[in-house]
Amino acid sequence: MTADRITTPFSFKSTAFEVLEGVDLTGKNVLITGGASGIGLETTRALCRAGASVTVAVRNVESARLSLAGVQEENPQGLIEIRYLDVSDLDGVRSFCQSWTAPLHILINNAGVMAIPELTLSKQGHELQFATNYLGHLALTLGLRYRLAEAAGARVVNVSSSGHLLSPVNFDDLNFSFIPYSPWVAYGQSKTACILMAVDLTGRWAHEGIVCNALNPGAIATALQRYTGGLKTPPELRKSPQQGAATTVLLAASPLLEGIGGRYFEDCNEALAVVRRPTDFSGGVAPYALSEDNATRLGLLAEELLNV
Repeated sequence: MTADRITTPFSFKSTAFEVLEGVDLTGKNVLITGGASGIGLETTRALCRAGASVTVAVRNVESARLSLAGVQEENPQGLIEIRYLDVSDLDGVRSFCQSWTAPLHILINNAGVMAIPELTLSKQGHELQFATNYLGHLALTLGLRYRLAEAAGARVVNVSSSGHLLSPVNFDDLNFSFIPYSPWVAYGQSKTACILMAVDLTGRWAHEGIVCNALNPGAIATALQRYTGGLKTPPELRKSPQQGAATTVLLAASPLLEGIGGRYFEDCNEALAVVRRPTDFSGGVAPYALSEDNATRLGLLAEELLNV
C-alpha cells in the first residue's frame, strides 16, 4: 500500500451515473467482459451514456442482445457491440485478441464465477475459478497489450472482491491437486490474483501509458451468487447494481484517477490495509494482495501457464 491513500468525493452510496457526470468518452473504445448482466450491465450503461463505444464480450450473445437493446436505445450517443468470448478458454481468448484491430482505451475485466461447489477444470486444465476470474483475463490483457499502448493512456480495470481476504494465491498448488478443494479458497485466490495482476502490469507497462487497478464492487445481489444461496451480507451493507458499478467506472474513466495504477479500491476510494480478515463485512485489502514480490512471482508463473 502506498503512503498517500487516494480518496474521492464519491462513496458507498454513489452510483455509476454520478461518478461519470460530466465525463465525455466520445471516441473512446471500451471492452468489458460480462457486460450484459449484473454490475457489468450497469457499467456498460454508464459508459455508453458517456458516449463510449463499448464492446461487450459474453458467452451468451443472444441473451446479451436482449439485455442491451434498451441500453443502446436510451443512449444513442454511445455505441454497443456484442461479441462472443468464453474467457476461461485460452484458445478462444487468443483468437479474440487477434481479431481486435482498434486502439483500446479501457479494458474492464469484469466477468467472473464464484464458489463452484465441486472442483472443475477449464478446457486447458486449470481450476475454473482461477481460469475465469484471473488467468483468462490476464491472457486477454496480454493479448491486447499493443492495442492498449496505441491508445496512449489506457486503463485496465480488474473486478476483484472482498473475497480476496479468504485466501492468498497458493503458488504451489493452484489446481488443488494436493490441497483439499474448497469453493471459497479457490474463489479467494482467484480474486487475490486479480489484484496482484494490477500491481504487476502497472509496474511493467506504466512507461507505455498503461495502468491497471483492481476493485471490490461491494455486495450486490446478482447471478454471481447462484451457488451460494444468496447474499449473506447484512441488508444495510448491500448495494444496488448501479452503486456496485460506481467504483468500476471511477477506475475506468474518471479524471480523478488519471495515471494511477497498481492499487485496490472499494466504495470509490482506495481501500485501507488490514492485518487480519474482518468479521464485520468492513472490507479492506490484505497485504499479500499488494505485495510486489507476490505480483512478480504470479506474473512469471502465469506466463509459464500461458506459454507466453
